[in-house]
Amino acid sequence: MGTLDHILDKALRGERIGLEEGMELLASDQIEKMGHAANQIMLRHHPEPVTTFVVGRNVNYTNVCDVYCRFCAFYRAPGSKEGYVLPDETILNKIQETVNVGGTEILMQGGTNPDLPFTYYLDLLRKIKQQFPGITMHSFSPAEIQKMKVVSDGLSLDEVIRQLHEAGLDSLPGGGAEILDDRTRRKISRMKGSWTDWMDVMKSAHRHGMNTTATMVYGLGETMEERALHMLRIRDAQDECVSNKYPSKGFLAFISWPFQPDNTNLKLEKAKPEEYLRIVAASRIMLDNIPNFQSSWVTMGPEMGKLSLSYGCNDFGSTMIEENVVSAAGTTHKVNIELILKLIRECGKIPAQRDTKYNILKMYNESDKADLDFVMQN
Repeated sequence: MGTLDHILDKALRGERIGLEEGMELLASDQIEKMGHAANQIMLRHHPEPVTTFVVGRNVNYTNVCDVYCRFCAFYRAPGSKEGYVLPDETILNKIQETVNVGGTEILMQGGTNPDLPFTYYLDLLRKIKQQFPGITMHSFSPAEIQKMKVVSDGLSLDEVIRQLHEAGLDSLPGGGAEILDDRTRRKISRMKGSWTDWMDVMKSAHRHGMNTTATMVYGLGETMEERALHMLRIRDAQDECVSNKYPSKGFLAFISWPFQPDNTNLKLEKAKPEEYLRIVAASRIMLDNIPNFQSSWVTMGPEMGKLSLSYGCNDFGSTMIEENVVSAAGTTHKVNIELILKLIRECGKIPAQRDTKYNILKMYNESDKADLDFVMQN
């Protein structure tokens, strides 16, 4: 039996994949075989033929950032004439528009803006929750929260997160993970902090009862070992959350996508589509304690997003009524509800709208009309 077959058989028996085995998966060209195994593992978590999605909106409240990541085309340096902070009223209007079309999730992210005090975030969250008590604030990357700690006049990370949660922050997205290894991080975003800085925020969120997601951006010049380490470090943190019985389910989902080089200061080749399927399959096989895997149609396009549902993904992610960060790097795939339903059905699955915690809100049978039909806007 070949090495890959041995690894896949081991995973299908429910045994854990180690570092070297993970590297073998990530280097293998037998992508369809890996996808078949990953799909079988997905079905153990989700035996029902349902693919979920969430109706949500990205709100980029500021583009001012002082960590100057080489791979980012969205940020503007402090003092730039192109820098902005959205007025509160604009943010509230965007949330109202989201609620009006049945949206339930706001992914509010921006840069690490040194000019915004910690009270800005607390006041904004309270204002949002007062007007929209039912909306889920799945917001602020670990890098932004580390910046809040810096501007908070001496508060600990735990206290910053406690106060954010109390003010209305419900869960944390996994943005800014890139590759969880410091060699690559120093090369692409040396001022953003170490991989443990990212992980410290997530662990604190878990301790305070907030669920989170984990992400991975590949194609940044990292090694196969660093990709495998990234996955194992997420798996270890999830084990810690479960074993310590934190008041949280930890990482609810894993999302991976390739680096988008256009308009950035990091000139690397764009990863090939088949590399995405390899990453999706390998991560589903390795991350045995993460229940949900999201398709990255925003970067890969709808058709590749559909294909990923056969390689370990059970979720189509967010409709993303608005998205500015990835599109700044030249990637502008747009999907509306009716197209999502069509793509999911073409895979032989039943579409279902979910909330941020993966509770089903609405099942779409063939006879249903997409009453949330809308076209996403910039």
